[in-house]
Amino acid sequence: MIHFIFKNNHKLKRTSVPDNQPNKDKFFIFTDLHSHLLPGIDDGSQSLEESENLIRRLIQLGYRKLITTPHIMQDYYRNTPEIILEKLQTLQEHLQKKQIEIELSAAAEYYLDEYFIDLLAKKKTLLTFGDNYLLFETSYINQPTNLFETVFLMQSMGYKPVLAHPERYLYLQQQFAILEKLHEYGVLFQLNINSLSGYYSRNAQIFAETLVNKSLVSFVGSDCHKIKHLDQMELSRSKKYFAKLCKIPLLNHQL
Repeated sequence: MIHFIFKNNHKLKRTSVPDNQPNKDKFFIFTDLHSHLLPGIDDGSQSLEESENLIRRLIQLGYRKLITTPHIMQDYYRNTPEIILEKLQTLQEHLQKKQIEIELSAAAEYYLDEYFIDLLAKKKTLLTFGDNYLLFETSYINQPTNLFETVFLMQSMGYKPVLAHPERYLYLQQQFAILEKLHEYGVLFQLNINSLSGYYSRNAQIFAETLVNKSLVSFVGSDCHKIKHLDQMELSRSKKYFAKLCKIPLLNHQL
């Protein structure tokens, strides 16, 4: 078993923990990808205290590593790597003072807009995770006209695109062939756990189940913004499709 301890440079090393890890037998996705835990920079946590409470709850749920992913959106959250990494360090230092032991890092959730395309075109530094994976999202309603061109641009620069919560996009629900084409282009898919309990909509749940059935899920995330999302996860993890999801060789285990 694994335990994480803060070091002076805010990196963490692994040591042993007792075998009575909470939810050890039921829950074995120990790394969460996709959350909004950094305080005051998007629609997630708004304070260090709220971030602390969310992280304490995530630890109780069995998580040992958190890769938090603040929004970067031209019209709402024009975050930069500097802003995000500074907030990350502030939160790490807060957790260290509180003696809360968790491995915490940050990437970003990029919205596919002109600002994102401009960042790519200018070869600006982007926040990735793992093996140069780049998390992005799109409009929930309409397919971006430049979706595949942007995917190609990401790949041409060495990034591995990961589409956040594809089950929630109306245009994919209506045209599964678009998702299949994205898969053929090499796009990986990150599922939200709470989609499995119908939290976002019944259609999103059905689509999520389809992705699980077809083993099209590469990453899983909490997409935690508020404590209500973690309350819902208790129900989501009890669903039979969560058990099926855990049988897929998820890339979370390599992060």
